[in-house]
Amino acid sequence: MSPQAQILLGQADQPVQLLGRYANRHGLIAGATGTGKTVSLLVLAEGFSRLGVPVFMADVKGDVAGLALAGEDSERLRQRAVRTGLGHYQPEGNPVLLWDLAGQAGHPLRTTLSELGPLLLGRVLELSDSQQGVLDIAFRLADDEGLLLLDLADLRALLHQLAERRKEISVQYGLVSPQSIGAIQRALLRLEGEGGAAFFAEPALELTDLLRTDLTGRGCISILAADKLILQPRLYGSFLLWLLSELFENLPEVGDQELPRLVFFFDEAHLLFADAKPLLRQRIEQVVRLIRSKGIGIYFCSQYPDDLPAEILGQLGNRIQHALRAYTPRDQKAVRTAAQTFVANPGVDVAGLIGQLAVGEALVSCLQDGGVPQPVQRTLICPPRCRLGALTAAERAAVQGRSPLAGKYDQTINRESAYEILSRNLEARSAVGPPPAPPRPSSPGGAGEQDRGMLGELLWGNGRRQGVAETLAKQTARTIGSQLGRQIVRGLLGGIFGGGRR
Repeated sequence: MSPQAQILLGQADQPVQLLGRYANRHGLIAGATGTGKTVSLLVLAEGFSRLGVPVFMADVKGDVAGLALAGEDSERLRQRAVRTGLGHYQPEGNPVLLWDLAGQAGHPLRTTLSELGPLLLGRVLELSDSQQGVLDIAFRLADDEGLLLLDLADLRALLHQLAERRKEISVQYGLVSPQSIGAIQRALLRLEGEGGAAFFAEPALELTDLLRTDLTGRGCISILAADKLILQPRLYGSFLLWLLSELFENLPEVGDQELPRLVFFFDEAHLLFADAKPLLRQRIEQVVRLIRSKGIGIYFCSQYPDDLPAEILGQLGNRIQHALRAYTPRDQKAVRTAAQTFVANPGVDVAGLIGQLAVGEALVSCLQDGGVPQPVQRTLICPPRCRLGALTAAERAAVQGRSPLAGKYDQTINRESAYEILSRNLEARSAVGPPPAPPRPSSPGGAGEQDRGMLGELLWGNGRRQGVAETLAKQTARTIGSQLGRQIVRGLLGGIFGGGRR
């Protein structure tokens, strides 16, 4: 293994390194607030970038964006570099792309409702089971009738259509109640009031922009401004889940490589599983298990290791555990969980040490040659080369100004979708007015006139029921709509998260 294909994490009795060929086996960074988790995140992100691996991470506290600039050159950091075996320490910045769902602190990061899918959208809107069922019907109707759902205006127009055709749709798809439609509409108003509407628009994110390297071959670090987004935990968790599902669906299988294709850091990972229904948790587990073969490594960051389900914890090969203070029964349970998830080292009492670790120290175990977990080591973590702190507004603007994506996502595009089509149909119906009544026969006793009147009613219907011709026309329209709908049916992860690229 060449030195370039590994990341020096710190120093124990010997150097502790994460091997690039096993970086897609996922990982965990845990520890109490203020124990050094952010420093470990920065060291990993810098290390992957130097190896040429792109990184995506959320900036929950606003201090991760300091990766873009060189850190201070202090004697204290140089001494720490010497103690951790980090030779030739030199502060430096990293190639960084700034993103923001609101488009204020970075490039606008958007998707469409059709891509997000009903399951994750229902989680964002905090819908009940019956309301989720109506939302599922709305998305199915949009597929069957060839209606693109791009933004919240499209979904509102579709819900209006659902209310107008409620009886017909209930027979074909299942019960649609006015109460559920109203609840979904109110949830959309809440989401819009919280600024979530800006996320649903075009141009949508192109995944290739997360897989960039700079001109020197270093991996670009994409940083999502999440200090405000984290106040909407379901939107935050659902967005990151959507992004994982998009990567899984669109990237080809590559198996184990010398280096991963992308490393994805999931900060505040407990929000991913909080209040998640069993079906969603099962599908998250599927994605985490299968996405490794796409060359994607996922690194969860949370205070407690047991914030993650046991099925997920069992798939994490690389672990960095900072200090936990066992003051409460909850903390003591977390300490026991942490001790049980490490490979035992006779010289390290995990349960005893985990409360005594200093800031910047961690218990570390990474996969070594052959994919075998290293026995846990008490490790002094290396200092990062970047700035430890947030960017000023001027510095953030400068990073944005030299971005290779400048101008690409700035202007929204409003192409024809469900809102425009349904509005046009409504206007057409209003302009035509109610259908004319069939001609009344002049002589009630004339058999020929009666036959012609009955034939007209049979073909064209009357005010009470539709005729054969109208029925055939509607069936033809449904057939065409269904054919178009099948062309935009969600992709592979339609079976996992209900979304897919259009």
